[in-house]
Formats: sequence, C-alpha cells, structure tokens
Amino acid sequence: MPFDPRSTPLNPVQARVLATLMEKARTVPDSYPLSLNALLSGCNQKSSRDPVMEVNEADAQQALDDLLRLSLVTPVSGSRTQRWEHNFPRGMGVPEQSAVLLALLLLRGPQTAAELRLNAERWHRFADISSVEAFLDELQERSEEKGGPLVVLLPRAPGAREPRWATLLCGPIDLSALPAAPAARSAASSGNEQRIAALEAQVQQLQAQLDALCRQLGIEPENTPEGH
Repeated sequence: MPFDPRSTPLNPVQARVLATLMEKARTVPDSYPLSLNALLSGCNQKSSRDPVMEVNEADAQQALDDLLRLSLVTPVSGSRTQRWEHNFPRGMGVPEQSAVLLALLLLRGPQTAAELRLNAERWHRFADISSVEAFLDELQERSEEKGGPLVVLLPRAPGAREPRWATLLCGPIDLSALPAAPAARSAASSGNEQRIAALEAQVQQLQAQLDALCRQLGIEPENTPEGH
C-alpha cells in the first residue's frame, strides 16, 4: 500500500529532506543523487523555502533513515560518498505531475493553483492552471484504499483573490495556525528570487562538474557545500 500520512505523517525535517531530493532531481540533475552535504545545503536554502530551516547533519541523517523505512528514499551505491535519491511518485502512489505539486507544497507551504504552476516551471511545465487544478482535485479525492486525500483546499483568506492548497503529508491542517495569505509580491521581489534561484543552480552545476572531475582523477572531493 502507498504511503499513508494518516498513520505516519511526515515531520518537518522528513518533509524538507524528501521535497529537496525531489527538487534537485529535476532542477540540477548533474548533482543528483545527492550526498548528505548537498542535501543539507538544499534543505537550508534561504530562497524558495517556507519556512526557512536550519537542519543539522544528525537530523537529516535520521530523516533519511526514517524515509528509507517508509520506502520514500533509496541509498545509491557505487560512490565513495553515500548518495541518496527519492522514491516519491512510487512511494506515494501518484503520477509525476502530482508528485511535483506535493513537493512544492512541502517546500513552500500553501499556494494557489496559479502560484503552483509558476513555481513548477523548472520542474514540470503544466499547460495551464486548469491542468494544475485537475491534478490537485485528484489528490484531494484520493480513495481511502490508496491512503486518503493528500491535499486540501483551504478556506479563502480575507482579501485573497484565490484559495490556497495545502498538503496533508504532514498530517491534518490546523487552520488556526496558518499564516495569512501573503500579499502580492512586487515585480522587483519576484525578479530577485528568480536571480537567486538561477545563481544557486549555477553553483550546483559547477559543483557537479568539480565532483565529476575529482572522480576521474581518483581524488576525493572536499566537503564543500553544494547548491547554496
């Protein structure tokens, strides 16, 4: 049976680790699978994360061990440094498009369908907002036999134009604890975030090239942060 969040909801660190693996598999494939060091860097990014976290090595390793028991991640052999990859779609029992939406909700918190489509651009290009909503509807109407719903449509916040979606992978949503819907960002703010994300991707690509060169030369790469 696929992962059932009703009986074993993910804790915040498990959620961040799993979603980060999903993100890096699609945005920086040359660096994937990830070493623990690269995973930590991705988990603790200051951009494209809500909330921003400070995950330490011990907590990340514990999360990986827990996710392995849930069949949601897999260790990769054949390297001097232990690396990890996600088993998100199969472990969740959902198609790739749905897995992208779930991972984005884990990384960035509740979002509208339009925000999800925009934020998924580097992961998967949805044709339109209606296609995003169709996958969200499927996740919300997931049968009890498959583990029940994985997302929920939140009540429209005061002043918000569109309702937001939230994931149930970490358990039921406490509506009273949810922050208010964020105000529309300025074009400058949006542009800055895009530039930061592009720089992070460039750093990760350079790190992947350096790691590949070290492997060719038989040199153990230094323990430098990747993707940050």
